[in-house]
Amino acid sequence: MNIQCASLSCLMKWSKKNWEIPVFTILALAPWFHPALAGGLGGQITSVLIICIAALGLNVMVGFTGLLHLGIASFFGLGGLFLAILTVPMNPLEIGFLPAVFVSVSVTAAIGTLLGSPTLRLRGEYLAIVTLGFGEVVRVLFLNLENVTGGTQGLGPIPPPGSGIFVTGIDLGREFVVDSRWFYYLSLIVLFVVVLLVRVLEKSTLGRAWIAVREEPLAAATIGISATKVRLSAFTIAAGIAGLAGCLSVASIGTTGDPNAFGFNRSVAILCAVIIGGLGSISGTLVGVTILFGFDIVVIPWVDSWMQRIQEQVFDVSFFTLGSWRLALVGIALIVVMRFRPVGLIPSRRFAAELQESQQ
Repeated sequence: MNIQCASLSCLMKWSKKNWEIPVFTILALAPWFHPALAGGLGGQITSVLIICIAALGLNVMVGFTGLLHLGIASFFGLGGLFLAILTVPMNPLEIGFLPAVFVSVSVTAAIGTLLGSPTLRLRGEYLAIVTLGFGEVVRVLFLNLENVTGGTQGLGPIPPPGSGIFVTGIDLGREFVVDSRWFYYLSLIVLFVVVLLVRVLEKSTLGRAWIAVREEPLAAATIGISATKVRLSAFTIAAGIAGLAGCLSVASIGTTGDPNAFGFNRSVAILCAVIIGGLGSISGTLVGVTILFGFDIVVIPWVDSWMQRIQEQVFDVSFFTLGSWRLALVGIALIVVMRFRPVGLIPSRRFAAELQESQQ
């Protein structure tokens, strides 16, 4: 009995430290046991996975480095726009999906570096205002440069990954269009790689420098750490990761869509997800996005559809939709978490210790 308890305890400790393996294994096997993932549900969950990628980039800025960023959605949109420009058939620059992703992420990261260079001397709310302003500038440019961005209609159609490629007689591009599981697996693989990348960065010399600058910039400077360079690296990496998420997003829907989707509201929603999950925590970020955006993208449409059917049986019109209350529900969730668990649901140990120490 003691041997079994010891084995179970060891298994629990191993799972806690290496949670990626069981979690991603379950997600990888889910489509085989849930056929609905081949249709609309698969597309909804894919959207959640893509936002998880963008949130991990924001966590590098806010959680690891302590910089308040209110414009992460703008880099999300820029990555998608560059991919669209490089792949749409009407554009003479048309190239393959993978080269376009590489170029788009690189350019988005470069823009993040250019934005961060003159602004990282700012602190707190001043930096937040600059990133907020940048996000609004990007959104307005998307709306007004219709010849380049397509305006409110978006730029498309964007060829799916594998377009024109045949493997054993299977058209990969067509499979991506007709079966949501292809984009589901692509997004899941990219998310897994980004999780591993962020974990490696967190434990690297650069990651320790991020945390040192977040905790005490002056003390970090005394041991030779350049706060400006460290923060700039976080800005660049966060922009690149968000750009990668944007590439996957526009590829999955086939168009860049409405530029307003990359505005302030989306940036704040992603930030709320990171805060609810736990700042500085990779697993917490994923949990926060799953709760917030899973509820918004997956649960609300299903509940509204069910409620509409119920109300139609009783009344001629629909009196109530949960979707119209989504922002209020997000606000309530944020207030409750900040009241009863200000460190988030699954915070990093270091950040939780810092907050506890500051409260004492």
